[in-house]
Amino acid sequence: MNTKPSTGISIWFFIGALVLCYGVLILGAGLWELARPPAHPTVLHELRPALWWGLLLVILGGGYSYKFRPGKK
Repeated sequence: MNTKPSTGISIWFFIGALVLCYGVLILGAGLWELARPPAHPTVLHELRPALWWGLLLVILGGGYSYKFRPGKK
């Protein structure tokens, strides 16, 4: 069989990196809110959605970035 080696970087690596960056930013904002609660909290503030979503995005973005990293054999 004649298969060509992959010469480009997968778009999923860049998507994973972007999701990872967003996750770090959202998680940082959630940690900031945990340390310094807002003066006027939202309705479900006690559930800490920024922490959960930030953590989820960090895990997903890290997984995609690791799975589709360039130079992987």
